[in-house]
Amino acid sequence: MENILDKESVRRVIKILDEFDPSLKVEILNSSARTAKDAASSLNCEVGAIVKSLLLRTENDFILCLVSGDNRCSLNKVKKIINLKDVSMADADQVKIVTGFSIGGVSPVAHLKKIKILVDLSLSRFEYVYAAAGHPHSIFKITYKQLVKLTNGKEEDII
Repeated sequence: MENILDKESVRRVIKILDEFDPSLKVEILNSSARTAKDAASSLNCEVGAIVKSLLLRTENDFILCLVSGDNRCSLNKVKKIINLKDVSMADADQVKIVTGFSIGGVSPVAHLKKIKILVDLSLSRFEYVYAAAGHPHSIFKITYKQLVKLTNGKEEDII
């Protein structure tokens, strides 16, 4: 099996994490973290501590919403926050083109294009959260406050 840490998408995440805080490390899981439930099971943590990175398409751009694994992103709340009427989930091709990641491995950082990021406040109930690191079998552990700082995300109620 190929080494996941050698994948270009994972190396992009490792580079950003190293520059931000060298103590943050990408971990490789034996089982898939493609869904929040899978990731929580692999990590033996609450589903809510898993960061779902959801790419939304707006009228002329994209926005990334970081939501806790036990919640759903409210498109209506996002529409109000960004003051646009046309907001929908991006499709798999758009996710790959904009972020450089495949669905199931979308990281909150190291995207191919600059994206505005909203961080759901419900993630703040956890000291540590786990986010995808560019591949369905790779994650990194980070504090909520570090995640907001690392992503330059805007904290909002989006569930």
